[in-house]
Amino acid sequence: MVSSDSVNSRVETLSGSGIATIPKEYIRPKEELINISDIFEQEKSTDRPQVPTIDLKEIDSENENVRERCREELKKAAVDWGVMHLVNHGISDELMDRVRKAGKAFFDLPIEQKEKYANDQASGKIQGYGSKLANNASGQLEWEDYFFHLVYPEDKRDLSIWPQTPADYIEATAEYAKELRALATKVLRVLSLGLGLEEGRLEKEVGGLEELLLQMKINYYPLCPQPELALGVETHTDVSALTFILHNMVPGLQLFYEGKWVTAKCVPNSIIMHIGDTIEILSNGKYKSILHRGMVNKEKVRISWAVFCEPPKEKIILKPLPETVSETEPPIFPPRTFAEHIQHKLFRKSQEALLNK
Repeated sequence: MVSSDSVNSRVETLSGSGIATIPKEYIRPKEELINISDIFEQEKSTDRPQVPTIDLKEIDSENENVRERCREELKKAAVDWGVMHLVNHGISDELMDRVRKAGKAFFDLPIEQKEKYANDQASGKIQGYGSKLANNASGQLEWEDYFFHLVYPEDKRDLSIWPQTPADYIEATAEYAKELRALATKVLRVLSLGLGLEEGRLEKEVGGLEELLLQMKINYYPLCPQPELALGVETHTDVSALTFILHNMVPGLQLFYEGKWVTAKCVPNSIIMHIGDTIEILSNGKYKSILHRGMVNKEKVRISWAVFCEPPKEKIILKPLPETVSETEPPIFPPRTFAEHIQHKLFRKSQEALLNK
């Protein structure tokens, strides 16, 4: 049975209730509010740097010069920005549309139906339908609901918690995950070569085909009556090796670049790719894991499909690779497992929140 408490805790319920002001738990601290303004106006802005668009069409070209030019552009974006729009990435527009339609159809279901898939963070059941709980010292909430599940490798999935409605959800999402996994291999190969490593090295360091986990989080950002006071996802860097993001062409992603917030444009048929902390650590900071956040608005519902490519939690020690370290470039990250890295970030975040109270 679905409890009224869980239904009422959803941001979608709040958004549809007709409120004109948002509850105080969703209002960001003063220092964050200075930078929040209309996302549609910001997307049109041309006076800020633009997130690079990388065309992968020639990534495996037989022409060495053409191939190297493509790979160099990807490497440069990873060094300068740590985020990019990928086009001609090899995943069909038709498959991406199926994934978007299936995810939207799930979130279009009545909340009571979605609640059948609810997660239970308190008991450690993190997969499923959920909303951010106030688990940090500031008690802050984010203006989003989400669906989170492991989508690859196939033998590690739990299809019993995947949405049965719409009918195409499982097939479209599984196929997309498989194709993303192949794209991750291509990207990791180029990033390895960019560090002067053998092409398979970074893939091996993050777990290889058997151990690298792909976790999908569908972020659903309902209309917000006071978008200038809230955030869909608070400022963070991704802990993953790589993150791939699809969206429904509604702007909302902002990156903190050269001391200013930059709004990512909506590039048709692209997949946004972030370098995560894991690759930043292995490269000793040569590749960047950029701070970013998710904005909300009062006009259009935004949905994004983020797939986090994560190493196993305990099996691998993350530290700068020996080839990335020298006398002039000593290691800037201490050795930690992936689980320890996550705990370190959570601890640091809670300490900062306490200091800012």
